[in-house]
Amino acid sequence: MKHLLLIAWFGLLAATGAHAQNYHAIQGSSYAGALGVHNNPASIVNTPFGWDVVVAGVQLTSSTNAFTIHDYSLLSSPANSRYHIESGEYGRKANLDFNTNLLNLRIALGRKSSLALGANIRGYANLRTGVYNYIDTLQNANDFFKENQGLSSLSGKLVSSAWFEGYISYAHTLSDNSFGRLNGGLTLRVSKGLSGTYVNAANIGFSPNTVNNTTTYDISAANIIYGYSSNYDRIKNSNSSSQNIRDFTGTTEGGAAIDVGIEYLVKPQGTTSFYDEDDYYDYDWKFGVSLLDIGANRYRYGLESRSLAGVKSAINGNMLDQKFDSTVNSFPRFNDSLGTIANTAYPNGRFTVLNPARLVINVDHYLTGNFYINADLSVNLPLSSLKKSYLQVKEVNLLTVTPRWETKRFGFYLPILYNNQNQFWVGGAVKAGPLLLGVHNLANLFSKTSLQNGGGYIALVIRAFKGPGGKTDKRLNCPKPIW
Repeated sequence: MKHLLLIAWFGLLAATGAHAQNYHAIQGSSYAGALGVHNNPASIVNTPFGWDVVVAGVQLTSSTNAFTIHDYSLLSSPANSRYHIESGEYGRKANLDFNTNLLNLRIALGRKSSLALGANIRGYANLRTGVYNYIDTLQNANDFFKENQGLSSLSGKLVSSAWFEGYISYAHTLSDNSFGRLNGGLTLRVSKGLSGTYVNAANIGFSPNTVNNTTTYDISAANIIYGYSSNYDRIKNSNSSSQNIRDFTGTTEGGAAIDVGIEYLVKPQGTTSFYDEDDYYDYDWKFGVSLLDIGANRYRYGLESRSLAGVKSAINGNMLDQKFDSTVNSFPRFNDSLGTIANTAYPNGRFTVLNPARLVINVDHYLTGNFYINADLSVNLPLSSLKKSYLQVKEVNLLTVTPRWETKRFGFYLPILYNNQNQFWVGGAVKAGPLLLGVHNLANLFSKTSLQNGGGYIALVIRAFKGPGGKTDKRLNCPKPIW
């Protein structure tokens, strides 16, 4: 029991392969280009470059209240790092998500239309438990039940999904006048599910039973189902690595999703600069609304997936320790032991994991010179409630406010984040030519107790020098001398 939460956490990390589109620094920026399409497909129109290419990009976010990593920061060696599982009576949470941009391209089809396309690998994992008490002196199952005997039942849920996707986006100016401009965009995604796992445990009941002055705890009920994608069954120790990769990726199921968004730009009502030859892309305010990741991936159940309802008679904490001892070192052995204490069944067919569908509202305001401020609100949409059998992964994002100083080639950003886990982070990022580098939580650089909460991103972006009209946005350039 002692290491259960840590095993679950690193299991999630292994399942996902290393959040997704969370390049917080450049959200709302006209220079986001191909990266901006993942926050709002309409954003690819209002950018002063004829084209840009994301050669590669990686982004990772993690969040948990279950344990703390000590003596390790991004600026220190991990050699002396250690972890501590947090004690107390509360519900545990853990979230991981990542995206890898393999090659993303945006092309301007004139000033009023743009096209974007590319490929990504993305993954999410969410773990939630009901309230339970944990202390680090627990030695066995009975100790755990004794600490939690005031609870009516135990519960928990894990969902993870990782997939490869290809996408194509189109955005167009819908209306344009002297006061503002309305852009709309649509993204179509097709995918292959690479990894799907879930565990749903509910109504795990127990009660004390004293025999010969010795108290043990009887298991009275349990409703549990867990599944994983069948491509894991294709991995064989006898095969070469290349063969295992082909078998793993070649037996996956397909999926699809869409993004849709609009942006409205409020134009400056005056001349921005005497030397501004082209203020077409300038704005005072920019308002964006988008619906993202409306879709799902499907997975075929792996051979060791199981469901159970209830337990056999006379099952107690002592038996759990005996059945799940150190010899249980594989999934088949775990299922064999489980079959001796509960009636189990194999869940045939497929399971569906919905993508992290969400509503995103973005407001960007030009301040002065090269300074802007951006606010981004992301609200998860619980589409899994539409059908009981559906599962859904979710974003950890909620509200981000980002002051930025930015030109075409350079930028400094200070994202201030409050996520839906009630965590407050102050991040930071820098753009230097084609390189974008950022962290979600600056404490990861200096504090040696915060690495489990945060993450970061890096992207290499190549941009055209001139815009689709033959000119680039002049407003953010340094003014020319008047003498």
